[in-house]
Amino acid sequence: MGKKGKKEKKGRGAEKTAAKMEKKVSKRSRKEEEDLETLIAHFQKLDAARTQIVETPCPPPSPRLHASLSAHPDKDELILFGGEYFNGQKTFVYNELYTYNIRKDAWTRVELPSPPPRRCAHQAVAVPHGGGQLWVFGGEFASPDGEQFYHYKDLWVLHLATKTWEQVRSTGGPSGRSGHRMVAWKRQLILFGGFHESARDYIYYNDVYAFDLDTFTWSRLCPSGAGPSPRSGCQMSVTPQGSIVIYGGYSKQRVKKDVDRGTQHSDMFLLQPADGREGKWGWTRINPAGAKPTPRSGFSVAVTPNHQTLLFGGVCDEEEEERLEGDFLNDLHFYDAARNRWFAGHLKGPKSEKKKRRRGKKTEPEGADKQEHGGAGAQEPLEVVREVVTEDGTVVTIKQVLAAPGPAGQPQSDEDDSPDEASGPVVEPCPRSNAMLAVKHGRLYLYGGMFEAGDRQVTLSDLYCLDLHKMQEWTALVEMDPGAQEWLEEPESEDDSDEGAEGESEDEDSGDSGGEAGGECGARAGAGRQETLSRAAAEPGAPRQT
Repeated sequence: MGKKGKKEKKGRGAEKTAAKMEKKVSKRSRKEEEDLETLIAHFQKLDAARTQIVETPCPPPSPRLHASLSAHPDKDELILFGGEYFNGQKTFVYNELYTYNIRKDAWTRVELPSPPPRRCAHQAVAVPHGGGQLWVFGGEFASPDGEQFYHYKDLWVLHLATKTWEQVRSTGGPSGRSGHRMVAWKRQLILFGGFHESARDYIYYNDVYAFDLDTFTWSRLCPSGAGPSPRSGCQMSVTPQGSIVIYGGYSKQRVKKDVDRGTQHSDMFLLQPADGREGKWGWTRINPAGAKPTPRSGFSVAVTPNHQTLLFGGVCDEEEEERLEGDFLNDLHFYDAARNRWFAGHLKGPKSEKKKRRRGKKTEPEGADKQEHGGAGAQEPLEVVREVVTEDGTVVTIKQVLAAPGPAGQPQSDEDDSPDEASGPVVEPCPRSNAMLAVKHGRLYLYGGMFEAGDRQVTLSDLYCLDLHKMQEWTALVEMDPGAQEWLEEPESEDDSDEGAEGESEDEDSGDSGGEAGGECGARAGAGRQETLSRAAAEPGAPRQT
């Protein structure tokens, strides 16, 4: 009883400390948000001038981060909404809506009356209810100089059948935040975590909310058991057994004045509904077997046709004082909840009879292929072995294949199916963080993301596709040249940012809203790496998680 009493008292103390911190952050951020509300209101006034639905065929969307990419529940379409772009001096935040027709390989810009305000690092979930709906919660907007942030706590629904936006007003919902995660579970939306940041303070969340899609009401869940620590940018997915998996994520804490330390989490939890007790949930920590992903942030998540959770890319950051360096990744991992096991995703490569490259390039004669690949010479994949210590002290040995003849960097055991060198360079997404993923008809679609080259942040707008049934090779649907992207050096005068804000507010058609750069990621660009600067946002030099 004594130990239990101490634990309960300690738990209440932690809750009280968290409540004080949230109140402190809320007070300091109130003035910042009041300033930004004026700019947001200006953009909403411009949006209010739209009175008709206008659908325009268009080129692929411009580069952006922290947008949402969702598969239409009924049509052969993907839906892209929001996002941000950082050009080295300021960030542009969008509320544009695009659709991508999978069969026609065509983009359409959809302009609708009264859309949600510009935002990034939000969450969007598509459900089949009511003829198809896209639910959007939260996210953030920032000032042109990236010094001030506005975190939304609004809930919107896009009625896909009628192409109309509706703001759903319901009390008792989550506080303003970005970097949270949200999934559809039965006839509810379940939301977990995220973070809120002002110019001087920040707070991470590990609370859980449910929104009922029938009654349009929020409720806060209080799961039993020890759950995940506060974090953002984690994996959240529903298992075939009806549980919800939480993996990884990012958080930071202040270790001394003006010094923060980030944590890339690698723990995993199950959120399970209690048997026969409606509205009651419980946390359970799990330790899956198999080839676990290396610790990272800014990874992307999707659910495969066989209900496995797919994890792509991300960045492994190393922080040293005020310097942040990261290794960007483009590997695939799958989590099988039925077996509670991770395994690495290796592509088989194209079939031998399909070795012709596009654009008419011919392959080498078959004999040359056998000479090249018959032995274990230079064509052997290069494996790097390293040990990683997880949060619970477990030492994980990681084998990483860095190069190989096949598109996935690993040849097949069947020589007849292994690609040959004459088939040309490997087609695959370059290493990146914060890519946007969606699965439709058993195919994985990957759009955009970011990586860093020195002090420069490269925001991508390419589009790739991978058949998850065949697992052979990536197909590039939209390509881009990262070197051709504009990058502006930081201006010497701080007054330039104010001028940029004025000029930007006059641009009604640009869809830009200035802001998400500086603060979190070198320009916080959105919410993504670590949130020292939250690389989830795109942070040349500072991580944020989106």
